[in-house]
Amino acid sequence: MPFIPHTQADVDVMLAEIGVADIDSLFDEIPKELTSDRLDHVPEGMSELAMLQHMAERAEQDQGYTCFLGGGSYDHHIPSAVWDLTTRGEFMTAYTPYQAEASQGTLQLIYEYQSMMVALTGMDVSNASVYDGASGLAEAVLMAIRANKKNKSGRVLIAQTVHPHYTQTTRNIVQNQNVLIEALPMHGDGAGGVLDLSALNAGAAQGEAPGAIVIQQPNFYGRMEDVDALADWAHAQNTLVIAVVNPMSLGVLKPPSEWGKNGADIVCGDGQPFGVPMASGGPSFGFICSRKEYMRQLPGRIIGKTEDLDGRTGYTLTLQAREQHIRRGKATSNICTNQGLLVTAGTIYMSLMGPQGIRETAITCHRRAVELQQRLLQIDGVEEFFTGPFFHEFALRLPIPAVKVVEAMMAEGILPGLVLADFSDGSLEHAKYGLLVAVTEKRTNAEIEQYVTMLTRVLQQSASSTNVQAGS
Repeated sequence: MPFIPHTQADVDVMLAEIGVADIDSLFDEIPKELTSDRLDHVPEGMSELAMLQHMAERAEQDQGYTCFLGGGSYDHHIPSAVWDLTTRGEFMTAYTPYQAEASQGTLQLIYEYQSMMVALTGMDVSNASVYDGASGLAEAVLMAIRANKKNKSGRVLIAQTVHPHYTQTTRNIVQNQNVLIEALPMHGDGAGGVLDLSALNAGAAQGEAPGAIVIQQPNFYGRMEDVDALADWAHAQNTLVIAVVNPMSLGVLKPPSEWGKNGADIVCGDGQPFGVPMASGGPSFGFICSRKEYMRQLPGRIIGKTEDLDGRTGYTLTLQAREQHIRRGKATSNICTNQGLLVTAGTIYMSLMGPQGIRETAITCHRRAVELQQRLLQIDGVEEFFTGPFFHEFALRLPIPAVKVVEAMMAEGILPGLVLADFSDGSLEHAKYGLLVAVTEKRTNAEIEQYVTMLTRVLQQSASSTNVQAGS
């Protein structure tokens, strides 16, 4: 570590004090086959000038496109005030608020954030965020296994309609913690894209009930699950319900706390729609909310509001159950973090928009998505991949491979959506013809018209080319 200003004499003294011969001895618990003395895939370093030029070129590649991408990251309008305030030095340089007397501003912001998140989801408590929605789900699964003391199965059902990246991340994180992840299949017919309740009942008869079930609403394909029936089924089995939600959708959809008779037990998701730019895929922040009885299982800190001896309002770290510096091996998590800067942006966004602003934004997203979908379905060969209601994201089935449509439309400055085959494990039939399209409040009538025109042209040109080849 040459950036640490220790002389060799300093290093020798420290090694002698702890009783080891060299620095490598500090890492002797790592198996030899996992170590390497060289990083062949890491390129040579750049000068500052070359790095800035390289990054500027990369940034320019994101410019000039009309964005209809979704799949968990959306092109929403971000009020100018959000990042004007977020990038102030007081927020930009603030670290974790361990010293309450020196961190009142940061603590108040997190307190306000948590208050808004519980109001949005209808739950009792919120943590102070984790890395992103995917790691948030993994932490929620571990939390549910700890919290459901009546169930010792270690089984967790994750719907196939949950974002594949969320499921993959969860498997990676929990695979060595005696948690068994099982897939819950979706309908295979034309009404697919949602969970198959009959498969759920059939699976329940095969053994011990799962400790938790994961439901996404709206799901990865944009569809609406029967969350009331799913939540009631789970609670009848003493199974905890983990809800994965898009926070923007909660402006119009009922909160997870009202799913079924008793509501969800844990709610998680990604806060990117609230004031965080897409930024080529990140960073963002994940959130987890839950019932009060599971509060001590939450990974992350909880901020409380109090008064000092003079009656003045103060904020403090009320609960730090996740903190390894306090609970060490008994910490609920050793990998989660407070994504403070992104949470700051999300908090300012929610403050500026308010409940009415979020609702109006959600309604506009839905209205524009329906408008585009209906226009596209009038094009010859374009069909619904799945039938049924959606929020602001829908899947199309195209007459040609979706990747060809994406390439052609990108050449015209349009990012038309995500190719379903890129997110399929092979179980989704005709996935290579599937295109997942998202529409936000930013998309104008002119942009929607341009999308329809370009897709029509691309498909006509493809059909003409096919006819020419067949004739020859």
